[in-house]
Amino acid sequence: MVKLWIIALSLFVVITFIYWKLTYNYGEKEYGKRMWKQWGTRTYYWHGALLISGAITVALLYLLRWANILTV
Repeated sequence: MVKLWIIALSLFVVITFIYWKLTYNYGEKEYGKRMWKQWGTRTYYWHGALLISGAITVALLYLLRWANILTV
């Protein structure tokens, strides 16, 4: 069970990092530098980033367990 949590946490961190690298500049450009410096704007960005990363992590874990690659 500990192995599953380590894999899940690792996947979540990697997916969040990739999402951040792909969308950070777009978010800053979309809102403008002045709005981007406010906490509210970045809070909504990170809320969405963590929600999307969590959903992708759960989907990947489900697919890995369904394909019998990950067994607990």
